[in-house]
Order: sequence, then C-alpha cells, then structure tokens
Amino acid sequence: MTDKTSAQHRAARPLARAKALPPWTLVAAGVLAGGVLGGAYGALKTPAYTATSYVVAVPAESSDPSAALGFAQAYGRVATQLAVLGDAQVWAGVPVSTLRSSVRTATSPDAPMVAVTATSSRPDLAADMANAVSRALTRHANDTSDATHVELEEFARAVEPTEPSSASPALTGLVGASAGGLLGGMFLLVRPRRTERPEGPTASLPSPAVAADTRGAL
Repeated sequence: MTDKTSAQHRAARPLARAKALPPWTLVAAGVLAGGVLGGAYGALKTPAYTATSYVVAVPAESSDPSAALGFAQAYGRVATQLAVLGDAQVWAGVPVSTLRSSVRTATSPDAPMVAVTATSSRPDLAADMANAVSRALTRHANDTSDATHVELEEFARAVEPTEPSSASPALTGLVGASAGGLLGGMFLLVRPRRTERPEGPTASLPSPAVAADTRGAL
C-alpha cells in the first residue's frame, strides 16, 4: 500500500466515524455550540442602559383640550431634530451625533405625553441625555406657546438606571442554543441518507439461452 493510499485511509476514518454517530448528535452539537457562542457574545458585549423622561402638553384655559394631543404628537416628531438636539448637547455634554443615534421618542394616541428615551453604556449618561432633550424640547415648545396656546411641562425626570436593558449572557446563550439546535435539525433533514445493501446472495434469473434449452429438453 502506497503512502498516498494510507493517507487517504487515515483521512477517511474520522468521516466514517462521524457517519456512524446517531443522528441526534447533530442536534446536540448544534445546541452546545450555539449556547457557548451566544453566552460568550452576551458576556463580552458592552451592557446598555436605558433611561426615560416624560413631558406633557398642557392646553391654555381658552384652548381646546384636544389640541394638546395633536401638539404632543408634533413635539414627539421634532424632539430629535437638529434645532432641539443642538441645545440639548450643551446640557448633556455629548455631540449631536451621539444624541441622534441614542435618543428615541414615543407618543400616545390617548394622552398628550411625550416619552424621551436615551440609551448609553453609562447609566448616568443615559439619564443626562434623556433629561437634556426633554429640557430643550420644553424650551422650544414654550417659545411658541402664545401662538399654539399649548405649553409643554416636565412630567417625570429620567433617573439613573440600576440594571442594564441589554440581554444577559444567560438569555443570549439560550437564544444561541435554540438557533444551534434548529440548524442542527435542518441539517439532519437535508443530509443524504445511507442506503443499506441487502444481506446474502440474491437469486438470479436464467439467461434466455438457458431457458430455451430447458424448454427443449421438456
């Protein structure tokens, strides 16, 4: 046997042993690998903290109360515009680009309230950014209150979060294990199946010439 043939046989042995493993080992391996990778991602990723402040639109005495709801929707849309963020950056101590990527607003169809949410790797900075944007938005809204007959007031300040809002390593590990098990199951379904050869000799039919000789002898 040549060296090349021996090398081919040695390379084929692990593949043969892998094919001999039970089918469920593919799913188990996928679950294990996915859980390890997901847990490592959750442990190495920088945690994110979220803080939210609230402002409320208050109509003037001579104004229609329903107008406050409409203005709250409008203020929620302009809260992340450059005019507001330009003032907020002074109080937050971060550039406008950071505020634009870290601050989100939400409004309610039933209440004239605007929620300003900021996310950061530092819990104190998340609260500072949310409060700074709320303060700047309130200032801009009240500069035009004589025309709109609606004032924006602070409802609740953002407080420094004590726990991260990002997923924990346990959760990311669970998600990774589920994804790995799913991929292992899909690979198990699409992999080529082995065909077993029948055991023992098989009966062969007589050739046409032999069959004709047999009929002539009868």
